[in-house]
Amino acid sequence: MIIAYSGGLDSTVLLHKFAKEIKLAVSFNYGSKHNNQEIKSAKLNCGKLNIPHIVIDLAFINQYFKSSLLSSGGEIPLADYDIENLKSTVVPFRNGIMLSILAGLAESNNINKILLANHAGDHAIYPDCTPDFINYMNNAIKAGTFKGVQIFAPFTNITKREIALMGKDLSVDFSMTYSCYNGRDIHCGKCATCRERKEALNGFDPTQYED
Repeated sequence: MIIAYSGGLDSTVLLHKFAKEIKLAVSFNYGSKHNNQEIKSAKLNCGKLNIPHIVIDLAFINQYFKSSLLSSGGEIPLADYDIENLKSTVVPFRNGIMLSILAGLAESNNINKILLANHAGDHAIYPDCTPDFINYMNNAIKAGTFKGVQIFAPFTNITKREIALMGKDLSVDFSMTYSCYNGRDIHCGKCATCRERKEALNGFDPTQYED
């Protein structure tokens, strides 16, 4: 297996769940405000689990794409995790681009499965996280590779809270994950993804927040 690994909560749980089967973890530096913090977490977790990890630079996204999530974009909305508040944070077709690269890497390394940690809470906001998108992309990748590489996205229909509880059972150290869209050393506690993180980890949250 090859995993799209950001260093965030969801993909870290996925990393731990399939650690024995993962041959390569891949992070993408695409210029988001929180990229550097996420990649630090990704390196730490891969080191802890002895999983090979690479970082691929996608600087063109920050240069040419429009999104408040990017360092070239505007302010991150400090509001609830819903479509109206978070639409500006969508990085157009981000998962499509990353999955295409992962498909090529998988084929090049004799790997036939791509792990992706999208979840049910993403569906209404991010069009490239929906079940339909994953199914269509899976069919395209399968048809476009000799090995019939496939996407495996086991969290597609479960919530972030359920993922967090799964991680708790797996003894995931959530202090070694990063979520804040503002990319500060300490999670801001106000942005939508911080609020979502608080809800998911309620009762066992080791995160230090500014607020």
